[in-house]
Amino acid sequence: MVKCFSFTSSRNSCCKFSFSSAGLKSSIKDLGDGKIMHSWIPKTHKVNKPNLLLIHAFGVDATWQWNDFISPLSSKFNVYSPDLLFFGDAYTTRPERTEAFQTECIMRTMKVHGIKKMNVVGISYRGFVGYNMAVQFLDAVEKLVIGCAGVCLEEKDMDEGMFRVKSLEKC
Repeated sequence: MVKCFSFTSSRNSCCKFSFSSAGLKSSIKDLGDGKIMHSWIPKTHKVNKPNLLLIHAFGVDATWQWNDFISPLSSKFNVYSPDLLFFGDAYTTRPERTEAFQTECIMRTMKVHGIKKMNVVGISYRGFVGYNMAVQFLDAVEKLVIGCAGVCLEEKDMDEGMFRVKSLEKC
């Protein structure tokens, strides 16, 4: 049988090479209870660098989303980039499908890797996951960047100091 060229397979290989060249390695962790998480983590964690958690957008895995940024970011941060459940090599047998469940799985994954404090970047739907992380794990999330996400802010978020603005109208 004749083999066909696969753009997707080629792109996956290139992205994995980029992540590896940037000092990251693939890691699969069984969190128990039917949850398997795949992440790209630093080959060597540097204590003098801050931790950066990159949460990819819906419809892609971590390597496709962050490929163009991984090298410059990994020079300044200990970069952690998980595949969210049902993307890449992460999956669960559990029925939950909410951003709260994704948040729980990411935080447990970070804990397994020994990370207690981190900066978080969430794109698109995963901005909701990042927002949820900041709300649920305020002590763990040092800074949060949300891109292209319609996260609904509440007055209590500003009152509690999550955002440094005087009113939502100024956002």
